[in-house]
Amino acid sequence: HQRADLPTPRPGRARVEVTVAPKKNTPLPGPTVFIDGECMLCNHTVAFLAARDSQSILRFAHLQGPLAAQWLTPAARDVGPGGAVVFIEPDRGGRSSTRSAAILRILGRLGRGWSLVAMLASVPGVPRALDVIYRHVARNRDRWFGRDEKCLVPTPDLRARFLEPL
Repeated sequence: HQRADLPTPRPGRARVEVTVAPKKNTPLPGPTVFIDGECMLCNHTVAFLAARDSQSILRFAHLQGPLAAQWLTPAARDVGPGGAVVFIEPDRGGRSSTRSAAILRILGRLGRGWSLVAMLASVPGVPRALDVIYRHVARNRDRWFGRDEKCLVPTPDLRARFLEPL
């Protein structure tokens, strides 16, 4: 089993653990971003990432879907105010990450100048500070961007990068 690289929680806060067991699950075909499929910010984020992923290496799945149920703990699939994006990298030993660490690792996969942004993860204190911002946005995302039971209608190219039917 592999665990996500999560910061130590403050006293009184629960730690979300992401446990993956690749040998027991449907294999992931590549680096996979698990997002809240009903969150409009998340759907726009997928479109942003796909447009900048020139090699089309990123794959996407919804936290509410069957693939997430196979790969992630119930806490990791939480789409409530404390919910988080989850990124699993089967080509890097099944490494998993959440929140701002996941965002930085995902951006690092885009290449070009995005790799420089991803290097922020190695600067002491930066991931923890970015998690504060991430949690603030996560708590307010539905109010700011809305929710919809159906995701945005993707282009055929983007639809092909989803690991489950939309």
